[in-house]
Amino acid sequence: MAVRIVETSDPAETESLGAELAAGLRDGDVVLVRGDLGAGKTTLVRGAARALGVTDPVTSPTFSIGHRYRAPDVTVSHLDLYRLAGLEHEDPALLADYLGPGRIAFVEWPRNGNGEDGNGEDGDGQLSGARLHVTLGHQGGDRRRIEVDDDPPSREGGERR
Repeated sequence: MAVRIVETSDPAETESLGAELAAGLRDGDVVLVRGDLGAGKTTLVRGAARALGVTDPVTSPTFSIGHRYRAPDVTVSHLDLYRLAGLEHEDPALLADYLGPGRIAFVEWPRNGNGEDGNGEDGDGQLSGARLHVTLGHQGGDRRRIEVDDDPPSREGGERR
């Protein structure tokens, strides 16, 4: 299965989907999360973080680059790249505390923050190889349409794994 479409009717269902997705993640994974303002990106990440063992409040990192949360076996990183013009113009160490071994990272607004080439990869490779691409869309009221791509394009020529 490459792309899966899920419709949720309220925030609790969106959190539940986040928890379900977290069950398939492992150390070092990156999840790219897209959607308009208020689409439920942080709600989905909150559900995943809870399932991974985070007990602290999970809030949107809108006014910072990101938050890190300790869980029993991993650090959960939650980044918001909306305000960055592109990672290719940033210090490569900017994301070092959020990505890599010992971490699972959820990255909101990757398209706005990393100079993507259209295939879901960032210009300098810091977010390439993302495990999941998740796109949330408004469907009226609290309903959301969520597209989960668990076979995103690989680095080599945009082909799927």
